[in-house]
Amino acid sequence: MHLSSKIKSSMELLLLCLNLLLFHFPFSSSFNFLYHHEERIALLQFKSSLTTMDMDSYYYSCDEPLQKTTTWKNNTNCCSWHGVTCDTSSGYVIHLNLGCEGLKGVIHPNNTIFRLTHLQTLNISYNDFSNSYFHSKFSGFMSLTHLDLSNSYFRGEISPQISHLSKLTSLRLSENYELVWKETTLKRFVQNATNLRELFLYGTDMSTIRTNSIDLIFNQSSSLVTLNLGSTKLIGNFKNNILCLPGIQELDMSSNNGLETQLPEFSCSISLKILDLSECQFQGTIPLSFSNLTHLTSISLFNNLLNGSIPPPLLTLPPLTFLYLYNNKLSGQIPNVFPLSNKFQELFLRNNKIGGELPTSLSNLQHLIRFDLSYNSFSGQIPNVFSGMAKLQELNLGSNNLQGQIPSSLFNLTQLDTLDCSFNKLEGPLPKKITGFQKLIELTLENNLIHGTIPSWCLSLFSMVNLDLSNNRLTGHISAISSHSLEVLYLWGNKLQGNIPESIFNLANLTQLFLSSNNFSGFVNFQLFSNLQNLEYLYLSDNSQLSLNFESNFNFSRLRELGLSSLSLTGIPKLSGKLSNLSYLDLSNNKLNGTVPNWLLETSTSLNLSQNLFTSIDHFSKKLDSIDLSFNLLAGDLSFLSDCNMSSLRILNLANNNLTGTIPQCLANLSSLLILDLQMNNFLGTLPNNFSKDCSLETLNLNDNQLEGHLPISLSNCKNLEVLNLGNNKIQDYFPYWLQTIDVLKVLILKDNKFHGSIANLNINNPFPNLIIFYIAGNNFSGMLPKDLFKNFVAMRSYNGRFHYMSILLGGIDRPISQLSMYYDYVSLATKGIQLKFVKIPTIFVSIDLSRNKFEGEIPNVIGELHGLIGLNLSHNRLTGPIPQSIANLKNLESLDLSSNRLSGVIPLELTNLIYLGTMNLSNNHLVGEIPKGKQFDTFSNGFYEGNLGLCGFPLTMKCGPEKKSSLSSKFWSEDKFGFGWEPVAIGYGCGVVFGIGLGSCMFLMGRPRWLVVLFGGYPKRRVKRRTRVRSTHASTMNQMIQMS
Repeated sequence: MHLSSKIKSSMELLLLCLNLLLFHFPFSSSFNFLYHHEERIALLQFKSSLTTMDMDSYYYSCDEPLQKTTTWKNNTNCCSWHGVTCDTSSGYVIHLNLGCEGLKGVIHPNNTIFRLTHLQTLNISYNDFSNSYFHSKFSGFMSLTHLDLSNSYFRGEISPQISHLSKLTSLRLSENYELVWKETTLKRFVQNATNLRELFLYGTDMSTIRTNSIDLIFNQSSSLVTLNLGSTKLIGNFKNNILCLPGIQELDMSSNNGLETQLPEFSCSISLKILDLSECQFQGTIPLSFSNLTHLTSISLFNNLLNGSIPPPLLTLPPLTFLYLYNNKLSGQIPNVFPLSNKFQELFLRNNKIGGELPTSLSNLQHLIRFDLSYNSFSGQIPNVFSGMAKLQELNLGSNNLQGQIPSSLFNLTQLDTLDCSFNKLEGPLPKKITGFQKLIELTLENNLIHGTIPSWCLSLFSMVNLDLSNNRLTGHISAISSHSLEVLYLWGNKLQGNIPESIFNLANLTQLFLSSNNFSGFVNFQLFSNLQNLEYLYLSDNSQLSLNFESNFNFSRLRELGLSSLSLTGIPKLSGKLSNLSYLDLSNNKLNGTVPNWLLETSTSLNLSQNLFTSIDHFSKKLDSIDLSFNLLAGDLSFLSDCNMSSLRILNLANNNLTGTIPQCLANLSSLLILDLQMNNFLGTLPNNFSKDCSLETLNLNDNQLEGHLPISLSNCKNLEVLNLGNNKIQDYFPYWLQTIDVLKVLILKDNKFHGSIANLNINNPFPNLIIFYIAGNNFSGMLPKDLFKNFVAMRSYNGRFHYMSILLGGIDRPISQLSMYYDYVSLATKGIQLKFVKIPTIFVSIDLSRNKFEGEIPNVIGELHGLIGLNLSHNRLTGPIPQSIANLKNLESLDLSSNRLSGVIPLELTNLIYLGTMNLSNNHLVGEIPKGKQFDTFSNGFYEGNLGLCGFPLTMKCGPEKKSSLSSKFWSEDKFGFGWEPVAIGYGCGVVFGIGLGSCMFLMGRPRWLVVLFGGYPKRRVKRRTRVRSTHASTMNQMIQMS
């Protein structure tokens, strides 16, 4: 019995070994498995029909290619080749895996791969089969259970015969963007593939399939577990049926911008674990029924238009691990409901409108790894809730309204690698000592109110790569820096003082160093910075007590940008030949004088020499990309530009000099030119009249010269023009209605020229939809106000409250906005009765100025629909009628000037609701009645109303009696009722009284007609008495009329 047991055990062991050898080592060449010669030939021919891509062409989604086909040799067993698996009993090839192989070519219908009719798995994903079609031959793989053609550039309509692949359990066709589905093909395929569990169609074209049909098609599938229909160009209303498939666990409908509808409510109980509805333009609120998805581990709703607040039950779903709601319009507060048992690892709510204080239940997020609340409206202090977040690696609280000190628990986190609290109002000093941050790579605290000195730990963290403490209130000296891994160091915009520490010159990995706008002093040999051989960006600007020595030999092989502005330099630094890779040099706001040396113009492709004392320039480098010589003492003409041999020039700024002569015609032919700013000079003649069809101009500023003639129609070729400022010249022309073809135009300034004619009722289809500044004051325009123009000022109708400046970046990096490597459009505008020079044009400064023209008629009501208006000036025209009540709809209005017109009627009481109205000038009109009281109106002085003889009340000395209040506020004075104002009534009434008195006096003196004399008394004495009484009565009435007028 014992022996029998041993034999039995030995047999079992032998069988186990055979099983391992047969089934677990099928690729070993040492075993001569059965294979089919014709399949080996087919595979070799398939390989020879294709080529292999270069290493640089391989897909980012792939690891390094395995090069499986290099093992495919003639006269060897194909079942032993890499990527090939054969059936151990029949010898047929059943699995072919060539994904990420780097193959390239066209798979034609006669390709030998289609001879492998026993295939069960085919993976040729992430190759380049451009111009290959999904033809009917693919349906010959009748035994296929897995087919993966992802990201291989297949195109054309999917063959209807795909429905023959009824055994498929997994189909992956994602990221073949030219692969097209027909509704009948998809419907028949889903019906036949009854075992289908995975369907990945991301990026294929389903634009011809109705969204309603999608629900019906997939409603027939009970086997689907994973369905990806992302970026398939679906259009229409999204229904909830597809969410209720019985076995569905993963659903991706993302990146379908045509699903412009609300998220659906649903009541089904499903097993969905992963839901992605991002980037679909969904609107409305997040349905409360989403909290019924009790198996959800991940939900992505980012990049939609969702509003309302976050449903509290959504944050209490037990398995929820990943929640992505960023880039929406969500508001309210974060519900204070996070349970202790939550599993959150990633929570992204950035770029919404969520506000209020951060909830204290955040302390329960103890599994959190990545947390982003940036670009919201959170206020109050950051709660001290981080002590339990031991796994936290990334925290972003930037761009909110958070105040107070950074809580101490944050500085104890040991796994944190990224901390961003920038653009808040955080105060107080940083702690002297910390116990965490051992793995911190990036610390960004810019644009806060942090004061005190920089603690030594900030500059000694072993793993620190990016440190940004810019634009705070830091003081004191910089201690020794031992964070040798530092690559980016931003300390600009503080009050740091003393010498630049020598340890900075030992930071071999440093690529960006920004020390501008501090109080550094002392003497620095510029050669020391050349020790930083990886340095690409160096800014030392605005340290007036810092002395730099450029005498020594130095060389920067990688330096791209150098900022030496506002350093009180009197001599040009000797940089010639030492900055071989420099693309931007800023020497602005120093005391450099004389002629601009030729070598300096060759030093860099982008050069800022503004606000110096240069008097001339003899040469212009062909390599220049941009040059700013504004605010100097340059004189003479532009002969150095006569041939315009500058094919790379993007920005030319010669504003605020003493230049004369004509503007070279060739400047209009520079297709590369983005900015041409020649304002505040003495240029003569006409504008260039030959702007090319490939014009790239974005800003043309010729303000305040002596230009004349007509405005060239060729300017309409500049389709990218955003700012056109031709003010304060002598241009004589009609309104350039043809500029309407430039639909990106934001600023149009034609003020103080000799333009004339009417601008109402012009044949304009879609005029100026992006215009935010419209200044045509000081011309000879006439006729009615341009009501049709106002109707089409789309950008003026909306107000988003987002504050930024119109600008163009000169360098190639997104640097801090304070740096002078930015060109800002600047103009001189009138607001609040004052002429202001905007060095930067704020995009929220929406303004209209039509003053000092000859416009007539009434102010159209449509002007009250331009809700973004900050300033409105219609003064010094011939406007009549009442002040429209619709002006009260301009809630952002700060300046209103309607003076020196012929406006009549009362001042609308509704104007008192304009809480931002800083100044209002209604002087020299024909307004009547009591001046409204309250709010901003209580701050306006006498001068705002003078010249309106019918006005009374504060701040005028003329008081309003009971009769005036009632009469002046009655609709008798309304032009809307009678079609004319009070002036004709008063004049007619006054003249009638005078004429009546005169005629009556003559009659009584003559005694005729007698019946009338008798009627009024019968004898002379009584007639005299009656006449006196009548005169006094009418004199009183006239006095009242004169006061009112």
